[in-house]
Amino acid sequence: MKDDFRETKGLLRSISDYIHYLVRDNVSDNLVLISQIFLKFILLLFILIIVNFIIKITLKGIHFLFAKKFEKEPVILALYQSKVLNSVANFLALLLTNQLIVYVFYRHPKSHVFLERLFYVLMIIAGWILYKRVLNAIEKYFILKQDFYKITGHKAITQSLKIIEVIIFIFLIVTTIFGISASTILGSLTAMTAIIVLVFRDTILGIVTGIHVSTSKNLKVGDWIGIPKYNIEGNVQDISLLTTKIQNFDKTISTIPTYDLLSTEIRNHQIMYEGSIRRIKRSIFFNINSFKFVDDEFYNKVKDINLISEYLEKKLKEIALSKKDIQNANRLINGQQLTNIGLFRNYVYNFLKNNHKVDPDEIILVRQLEITPQGLPLEIYCFANKAELVDYERIQADIFDHILVAAKEFELEIMQTKV
Repeated sequence: MKDDFRETKGLLRSISDYIHYLVRDNVSDNLVLISQIFLKFILLLFILIIVNFIIKITLKGIHFLFAKKFEKEPVILALYQSKVLNSVANFLALLLTNQLIVYVFYRHPKSHVFLERLFYVLMIIAGWILYKRVLNAIEKYFILKQDFYKITGHKAITQSLKIIEVIIFIFLIVTTIFGISASTILGSLTAMTAIIVLVFRDTILGIVTGIHVSTSKNLKVGDWIGIPKYNIEGNVQDISLLTTKIQNFDKTISTIPTYDLLSTEIRNHQIMYEGSIRRIKRSIFFNINSFKFVDDEFYNKVKDINLISEYLEKKLKEIALSKKDIQNANRLINGQQLTNIGLFRNYVYNFLKNNHKVDPDEIILVRQLEITPQGLPLEIYCFANKAELVDYERIQADIFDHILVAAKEFELEIMQTKV
């Protein structure tokens, strides 16, 4: 290995000498130095291209062997799609070529400092690109694994690292080009810590939020969420370091600060959607003046309604039994009695129980709410067995279409503004 390296050094010196004397013998004196340095620099670039090509071929060969064996491995796919190996090859080629500057330009020692700084800057840029591609590969890895909760956390971390990366690499480039001591710049940055924290406040909060979302698993890209504070409801399209993008159901796009996910109420409807059930909770207001006791005439009108016929017979027997020892039992108001709103409430409950579009395993509730100036609210609380918006709205509409019309059979008046 050492012998090969010595031969390479000797070959480079020979080619350098050949260029040196060729230019000296064929170029005018005032252009000799510039021409020699220029042609040797071309030689160095040629060596860089050859070394880069060899390293790329070698790395791609290794990748091909692994890819063939682990074709569907997320790590292999993520590295390939992010072009990490290309960046590794570029960085190694620059690193190796930098070691050869001394042998190509050994007759021009004053150019060494400039060329070394130039290659250091190129290596920093190549390292910068490699760093970004490694972070992209980490993101792609979790996307390919479809671990959407971890994607959010890692995205926050990688995006913050990309911001830090810009500062670090600019710092390295400046210190390299101008030969400034790193401690001098770090000392200045230390004095500006308070300003830096203030400037990057949202970034720091974004990192914290991303990690919180990832670890708590409350939210991920693709979830259907609602944010009452902003009157937003839609699907999460992207959670980045600074902003979260939400596509509303009217196809508009809303963006909110990512750190708001920590302090703002978020309603995640995704679990409901994936579970194929969705709550129905809506009230109908009735005119209290239309409420009345069930008399014989009303009984004859509703006794053949299937959903309440069994309940009606049972309740009438209970009422007749309870009125045996009551004075003036013939008056409806004395003792236990049925009302049209009570019968209707029972009818709606049985209607929901027997509706194949309502989930029978979830709560079914028909209840009276507090009386308002607009009348008595009768709330229907149940769960549709389909959560997709179109199906859900159709089920809800069908239920209330029926209930609103059925109320007339019980001589109940629904409140509405008269015009």
